[in-house]
Amino acid sequence: MMLPLKDIRQYISGLGLAADGKVYIGKLDSKKPKSIGVYGRGATGEPHMALGGLDCTTYGVRPVSLLVHWTRSQPESEAAAYELFEKLRGVTSLTIGETHINYLRLMVPEPQDVGTDDDGVYEYVIWLDFLYERKR
Repeated sequence: MMLPLKDIRQYISGLGLAADGKVYIGKLDSKKPKSIGVYGRGATGEPHMALGGLDCTTYGVRPVSLLVHWTRSQPESEAAAYELFEKLRGVTSLTIGETHINYLRLMVPEPQDVGTDDDGVYEYVIWLDFLYERKR
């Protein structure tokens, strides 16, 4: 079983950054301020497979993109994105749902500024990979 986005959404929500738990999976329908979107990120290349096949493969990788959709204030939005980034960077031990996370790999050196949406709300993106223990 892979690491489901709903469990990652719950983890991000538990960090307490998004107002009133405004953490969404896949799509920000109403684009409420101070919210975070959790998206599966496409990956390329071959699947991770140990010598000996799937039975010998002990971990999986879940690539994720986080969209920090904050306010019309660039400084406030940037600060929120960096706060989330630092919380993720500071993780020393993590279990999400019933899945042990072996390693949280940030795929960008800092939150990426992607400008504003149509309403002038600033957005930042953080790419990361969750390397998780496979259940066999």
